[in-house]
Amino acid sequence: MTVAGSCSAASLGGVAGSCYNVRMANEELIRVEHVNRMYRVGERMVKALDDVSLSIAAGEFVVVVGPSGSGKTTLLNVMAGIDRPNAGQVRMDGVVINALDENQLALWRGAAVGIVFQFFQLLPTLTALENVMLPMELRGSYRGERRERTLANLTQVGLAERVDQLPSELSGGEQQRVAIARALANDPAIVLADEPTGNLDTITGLQIVDLLARLSARGKTVVLVTHDETLATRATRRVHMRDGRSVAQTSPQTCLV
Repeated sequence: MTVAGSCSAASLGGVAGSCYNVRMANEELIRVEHVNRMYRVGERMVKALDDVSLSIAAGEFVVVVGPSGSGKTTLLNVMAGIDRPNAGQVRMDGVVINALDENQLALWRGAAVGIVFQFFQLLPTLTALENVMLPMELRGSYRGERRERTLANLTQVGLAERVDQLPSELSGGEQQRVAIARALANDPAIVLADEPTGNLDTITGLQIVDLLARLSARGKTVVLVTHDETLATRATRRVHMRDGRSVAQTSPQTCLV
Protein backbone atom coordinates (compact mmCIF):
# COMPACT_ATOMS: atom_id res chain seq x y z
CA MET A 1 0.00 0.00 0.00
CA THR A 2 1.29 3.45 -0.83
CA VAL A 3 0.48 6.74 0.79
CA ALA A 4 0.28 9.89 -1.36
CA GLY A 5 2.32 8.16 -4.02
CA SER A 6 5.57 7.82 -2.12
CA CYS A 7 5.05 6.78 1.50
CA SER A 8 4.15 3.33 2.77
CA ALA A 9 1.57 2.75 5.48
CA ALA A 10 4.36 1.40 7.69
CA SER A 11 6.14 4.76 7.55
CA LEU A 12 3.12 6.90 8.37
CA GLY A 13 4.62 8.05 11.66
CA GLY A 14 7.24 10.19 9.94
CA VAL A 15 5.56 11.74 6.95
CA ALA A 16 3.55 14.67 8.29
CA GLY A 17 4.02 17.61 5.98
CA SER A 18 5.98 15.73 3.31
CA CYS A 19 3.26 13.49 1.91
CA TYR A 20 0.00 15.23 2.70
CA ASN A 21 0.40 18.78 1.45
CA VAL A 22 1.52 18.31 -2.15
CA ARG A 23 -1.86 17.97 -3.83
CA MET A 24 -2.78 20.36 -6.63
CA ALA A 25 -6.04 22.28 -6.42
CA ASN A 26 -8.97 20.38 -7.98
CA GLU A 27 -7.17 17.03 -7.65
CA GLU A 28 -9.32 14.47 -5.86
CA LEU A 29 -8.32 14.12 -2.21
CA ILE A 30 -11.27 12.25 -0.66
CA ARG A 31 -13.35 9.48 -2.21
CA VAL A 32 -16.17 7.70 -0.41
CA GLU A 33 -17.47 4.80 -2.52
CA HIS A 34 -20.78 3.00 -1.89
CA VAL A 35 -20.36 3.16 1.89
CA ASN A 36 -22.86 1.56 4.27
CA ARG A 37 -22.72 1.84 8.06
CA MET A 38 -25.04 -0.18 10.28
CA TYR A 39 -25.63 0.14 14.03
CA ARG A 40 -27.51 -2.16 16.37
CA VAL A 41 -30.16 -0.35 18.41
CA GLY A 42 -31.77 -2.82 20.79
CA GLU A 43 -33.03 -5.72 18.70
CA ARG A 44 -32.92 -3.96 15.35
CA MET A 45 -30.24 -2.78 12.94
CA VAL A 46 -30.27 0.86 11.84
CA LYS A 47 -28.56 1.93 8.61
CA ALA A 48 -26.81 5.23 9.38
CA LEU A 49 -25.24 5.41 5.90
CA ASP A 50 -26.95 3.86 2.88
CA ASP A 51 -24.78 3.48 -0.25
CA VAL A 52 -23.13 6.90 0.09
CA SER A 53 -20.62 7.99 -2.56
CA LEU A 54 -18.80 11.32 -2.53
CA SER A 55 -15.71 12.86 -4.10
CA ILE A 56 -13.96 15.95 -2.70
CA ALA A 57 -11.10 17.78 -4.39
CA ALA A 58 -8.03 19.27 -2.75
CA GLY A 59 -8.75 22.75 -1.42
CA GLU A 60 -12.54 22.39 -1.42
CA PHE A 61 -14.68 23.64 1.45
CA VAL A 62 -17.58 21.21 1.59
CA VAL A 63 -20.45 21.58 4.04
CA VAL A 64 -22.53 18.50 4.80
CA VAL A 65 -26.02 19.53 5.90
CA GLY A 66 -29.09 17.66 7.02
CA PRO A 67 -31.44 17.14 9.96
CA SER A 68 -30.57 15.19 13.08
CA GLY A 69 -30.27 11.50 12.25
CA SER A 70 -29.52 12.08 8.56
CA GLY A 71 -26.11 10.40 8.77
CA LYS A 72 -23.90 13.46 8.37
CA THR A 73 -21.84 12.92 11.55
CA THR A 74 -21.46 9.22 10.76
CA LEU A 75 -20.14 10.20 7.33
CA LEU A 76 -17.56 12.48 8.95
CA ASN A 77 -16.57 9.75 11.42
CA VAL A 78 -16.07 7.30 8.56
CA MET A 79 -13.82 9.83 6.81
CA ALA A 80 -11.83 10.24 10.02
CA GLY A 81 -11.50 6.50 10.56
CA ILE A 82 -13.39 6.77 13.85
CA ASP A 83 -16.12 4.51 12.41
CA ARG A 84 -15.46 1.69 9.96
CA PRO A 85 -17.97 1.07 7.15
CA ASN A 86 -19.75 -2.25 6.93
CA ALA A 87 -19.41 -2.07 3.15
CA GLY A 88 -17.72 0.20 0.63
CA GLN A 89 -14.40 2.00 0.60
CA VAL A 90 -13.02 5.27 2.00
CA ARG A 91 -9.92 6.62 0.25
CA MET A 92 -8.27 9.67 1.82
CA ASP A 93 -5.34 11.18 -0.08
CA GLY A 94 -4.56 7.84 -1.69
CA VAL A 95 -4.95 5.76 1.48
CA VAL A 96 -7.78 3.23 1.75
CA ILE A 97 -8.26 3.89 5.43
CA ASN A 98 -10.75 1.10 6.13
CA ALA A 99 -7.98 -1.33 5.07
CA LEU A 100 -5.59 -0.07 7.79
CA ASP A 101 -5.19 -1.81 11.15
CA GLU A 102 -5.70 0.23 14.31
CA ASN A 103 -2.04 1.22 14.71
CA GLN A 104 -1.71 2.28 11.08
CA LEU A 105 -5.00 4.16 11.34
CA ALA A 106 -3.81 6.10 14.39
CA LEU A 107 -0.56 7.04 12.66
CA TRP A 108 -2.41 8.07 9.50
CA ARG A 109 -4.93 10.16 11.41
CA GLY A 110 -2.23 11.97 13.36
CA ALA A 111 -0.41 12.91 10.15
CA ALA A 112 -3.18 13.52 7.65
CA VAL A 113 -6.31 14.81 9.39
CA GLY A 114 -7.22 17.52 11.87
CA ILE A 115 -10.55 17.09 13.67
CA VAL A 116 -12.62 19.86 15.26
CA PHE A 117 -15.43 18.85 17.63
CA GLN A 118 -18.57 20.61 18.80
CA PHE A 119 -17.58 20.55 22.47
CA PHE A 120 -13.97 21.77 21.93
CA GLN A 121 -12.44 18.89 23.97
CA LEU A 122 -9.64 21.06 25.34
CA LEU A 123 -7.76 19.82 28.40
CA PRO A 124 -8.87 22.19 31.20
CA THR A 125 -5.53 22.25 33.05
CA LEU A 126 -3.50 23.19 29.97
CA THR A 127 -3.14 26.66 28.48
CA ALA A 128 -4.12 27.42 24.91
CA LEU A 129 -0.46 27.07 23.92
CA GLU A 130 -0.13 23.70 25.66
CA ASN A 131 -3.39 22.36 24.21
CA VAL A 132 -2.23 23.15 20.68
CA MET A 133 1.25 21.74 21.32
CA LEU A 134 -0.08 18.40 22.55
CA PRO A 135 -0.58 16.66 19.14
CA MET A 136 2.97 17.63 18.18
CA GLU A 137 4.32 16.20 21.43
CA LEU A 138 2.49 12.94 20.75
CA ARG A 139 4.21 12.78 17.35
CA GLY A 140 7.63 13.54 18.82
CA SER A 141 8.28 16.95 17.25
CA TYR A 142 11.21 18.97 18.59
CA ARG A 143 10.22 21.36 21.36
CA GLY A 144 11.48 24.46 19.56
CA GLU A 145 9.58 23.50 16.43
CA ARG A 146 6.44 22.78 18.49
CA ARG A 147 6.42 26.19 20.13
CA GLU A 148 7.13 28.08 16.88
CA ARG A 149 4.39 26.26 14.96
CA THR A 150 1.92 26.57 17.84
CA LEU A 151 2.40 30.32 18.10
CA ALA A 152 1.95 30.61 14.33
CA ASN A 153 -1.29 28.57 14.46
CA LEU A 154 -2.72 30.58 17.36
CA THR A 155 -1.84 33.80 15.53
CA GLN A 156 -3.57 32.45 12.42
CA VAL A 157 -6.81 32.00 14.37
CA GLY A 158 -6.53 35.42 16.04
CA LEU A 159 -5.38 34.37 19.51
CA ALA A 160 -1.81 35.64 19.63
CA GLU A 161 -2.58 37.53 22.84
CA ARG A 162 -4.33 34.62 24.58
CA VAL A 163 -1.75 31.85 24.40
CA ASP A 164 -1.25 31.58 28.18
CA GLN A 165 -4.95 31.45 29.09
CA LEU A 166 -6.69 28.33 30.38
CA PRO A 167 -9.86 27.19 28.58
CA SER A 168 -11.97 28.47 31.50
CA GLU A 169 -10.56 31.94 30.87
CA LEU A 170 -11.62 31.92 27.21
CA SER A 171 -14.99 32.51 25.59
CA GLY A 172 -16.70 29.72 23.66
CA GLY A 173 -15.60 31.19 20.36
CA GLU A 174 -12.01 31.51 21.59
CA GLN A 175 -12.03 27.91 22.80
CA GLN A 176 -13.20 26.75 19.38
CA ARG A 177 -10.41 28.77 17.76
CA VAL A 178 -7.92 26.99 20.01
CA ALA A 179 -9.47 23.69 18.93
CA ILE A 180 -9.01 24.67 15.27
CA ALA A 181 -5.38 25.66 15.94
CA ARG A 182 -4.89 22.27 17.59
CA ALA A 183 -6.42 20.53 14.56
CA LEU A 184 -3.77 22.29 12.43
CA ALA A 185 -0.92 21.26 14.75
CA ASN A 186 0.60 18.62 12.46
CA ASP A 187 -0.16 20.56 9.27
CA PRO A 188 -2.78 18.14 7.91
CA ALA A 189 -4.11 18.36 4.38
CA ILE A 190 -7.65 17.67 5.59
CA VAL A 191 -9.70 19.36 8.35
CA LEU A 192 -12.93 17.66 9.46
CA ALA A 193 -15.28 19.73 11.63
CA ASP A 194 -18.30 18.19 13.37
CA GLU A 195 -20.89 20.84 14.31
CA PRO A 196 -18.13 23.25 15.42
CA THR A 197 -20.64 26.09 15.85
CA GLY A 198 -23.25 24.10 17.76
CA ASN A 199 -22.39 25.66 21.14
CA LEU A 200 -21.83 29.18 19.84
CA ASP A 201 -24.07 32.17 19.20
CA THR A 202 -24.90 33.02 15.59
CA ILE A 203 -22.31 35.77 15.10
CA THR A 204 -19.49 33.74 16.66
CA GLY A 205 -20.57 30.71 14.65
CA LEU A 206 -20.33 32.68 11.42
CA GLN A 207 -16.85 33.84 12.44
CA ILE A 208 -15.76 30.22 12.92
CA VAL A 209 -17.14 29.24 9.51
CA ASP A 210 -15.37 32.23 7.97
CA LEU A 211 -12.13 31.03 9.57
CA LEU A 212 -12.61 27.55 8.10
CA ALA A 213 -13.27 29.12 4.69
CA ARG A 214 -10.00 31.05 4.94
CA LEU A 215 -8.17 27.82 5.75
CA SER A 216 -9.64 26.30 2.59
CA ALA A 217 -8.55 29.35 0.58
CA ARG A 218 -5.02 28.73 1.86
CA GLY A 219 -5.04 25.16 0.58
CA LYS A 220 -6.62 23.03 3.29
CA THR A 221 -9.45 20.70 2.34
CA VAL A 222 -12.27 21.34 4.82
CA VAL A 223 -15.37 19.23 5.45
CA LEU A 224 -17.87 20.81 7.85
CA VAL A 225 -20.92 19.03 9.23
CA THR A 226 -23.84 21.17 10.41
CA HIS A 227 -27.62 21.10 10.68
CA ASP A 228 -27.71 24.87 10.04
CA GLU A 229 -27.81 25.49 6.29
CA THR A 230 -27.34 29.25 6.75
CA LEU A 231 -23.72 28.53 7.77
CA ALA A 232 -22.96 27.01 4.36
CA THR A 233 -22.83 30.24 2.36
CA ARG A 234 -19.01 30.29 2.26
CA ALA A 235 -18.73 26.68 1.07
CA THR A 236 -17.48 25.50 -2.30
CA ARG A 237 -20.27 22.93 -2.26
CA ARG A 238 -23.11 21.67 -0.08
CA VAL A 239 -23.89 17.99 0.33
CA HIS A 240 -27.42 17.36 1.56
CA MET A 241 -28.01 14.23 3.66
CA ARG A 242 -31.32 12.59 4.49
CA ASP A 243 -32.03 9.15 5.96
CA GLY A 244 -28.44 8.06 5.54
CA ARG A 245 -28.17 9.03 1.88
CA SER A 246 -26.63 11.90 -0.06
CA VAL A 247 -29.73 13.30 -1.74
CA ALA A 248 -28.37 16.44 -3.42
CA GLN A 249 -25.32 18.60 -3.97
CA THR A 250 -25.46 22.33 -4.61
CA SER A 251 -22.93 25.03 -5.41
CA PRO A 252 -22.91 28.48 -3.76
CA GLN A 253 -24.60 29.91 -6.85
CA THR A 254 -27.63 27.63 -6.44
CA CYS A 255 -27.89 27.64 -2.66
CA LEU A 256 -30.79 29.46 -1.06
CA VAL A 257 -29.87 31.28 2.14
